[in-house]
Amino acid sequence: MLSIEQAQQTILECVAPLETENVALFQGLNRVTPEDRIAPWDIPAADNAAMDGFAFSHAALSDNRLKIIGILPAGEVRTVPVPPGEAVRIMTGAPLPTGCDTVVPIEDVEEDDETIRLTVPVKARSHVRTRGEDIRRGNVIIPGGSLLRPQEIGMLSAMGTRSLTVYRRARVAILATGDELLEPGSSPEPGKIIDSNSYSLGAQVLDAGGDPVLLGIAPDTLDATCGKIRAGLDSDVIVITGGVSVGDRDFVKAAIGELGGIITFWKINMKPGKPVAFAMLQGKPVFALPGNPVAAMVSFELFVRPALLKAMGHRRVFRPKVRAVLQEPVANNGKRPHLVRGIVSAQDNRYHVSTTGNQSSGRLSSLIRGNCLIYLAPEAAYVASDAVEVLLLDRGFEMGEILP
Repeated sequence: MLSIEQAQQTILECVAPLETENVALFQGLNRVTPEDRIAPWDIPAADNAAMDGFAFSHAALSDNRLKIIGILPAGEVRTVPVPPGEAVRIMTGAPLPTGCDTVVPIEDVEEDDETIRLTVPVKARSHVRTRGEDIRRGNVIIPGGSLLRPQEIGMLSAMGTRSLTVYRRARVAILATGDELLEPGSSPEPGKIIDSNSYSLGAQVLDAGGDPVLLGIAPDTLDATCGKIRAGLDSDVIVITGGVSVGDRDFVKAAIGELGGIITFWKINMKPGKPVAFAMLQGKPVFALPGNPVAAMVSFELFVRPALLKAMGHRRVFRPKVRAVLQEPVANNGKRPHLVRGIVSAQDNRYHVSTTGNQSSGRLSSLIRGNCLIYLAPEAAYVASDAVEVLLLDRGFEMGEILP
């Protein structure tokens, strides 16, 4: 069996970035730009007022008094210079007129009809945003390979961008297998269960930035499994859940071989998720995950998600890991590393973690209650206060920045 790290490396070596496409600016959110984005101009384009107040020449200030000679709203430009000892009322964002280098806020002056008196000391160039202090023309502002968050979208807009090139979203075909499965919305029947894997895995695809394509449920026959997999070959990646073990009705590996696919590995040294297979079929990565809901989702997190992120141009493809202090004794009596669902939080500048209780791979509720996976080494016992490795699962982790 491969280790988790060996399996991840093997998969990523087989995955290449997808093509790029041109999209409207908003559609670039949470996508990756393949090219450097270069500033076409300075921002701000000119020295401008950072506050509503009065603009003047600091060197010419005498007796803290200035004569008011006009008003300059935001959006307008004064072409007539301001003489020494005089000032113009200026609004936030308005460019400083020639002859001015300082702004005094309205609340720091006493004003009559024609003059103002400064009531507090003001340093030269106070309350002025200088030309190019945000970005300089010609500089690389967003390097190629960057994820476009809301702040990057805002900057691109300020740079005059209306459309841009990004990596295409991965289309991911998702197939559930098993005679026991029913579609959501069906009435429960004896011996049957509702298919949850297609929707949890589809949601994980969406969360990673891909587009899920649900292929439905394949009955436990070789022909049906082949037909469903064949239907998914117009997608970029195929994810299959169930039917990958060694039972009499587990046809997934046989179907991949029947269609000409090559299975790179099967079985990973981990719990849950040992029966994970990875194959290439007509140039498409195929992931065959366990049927148990937790094992399917954990396997997706560790192997499918990084592959999708690489395909969509991301440079950081793995979730962050931290060290956390256990709040309870736990043990792994098995011979495989155990990824235990946990709840991590921060106290006193440290991470603390506890388990979500029963760790059966069929209990989806154990993931609902948690926000991380705790790595427990094989045949190891831990006491409360031991430090363990934790994989953070929540995209918007409740603590914000990762602690050192």
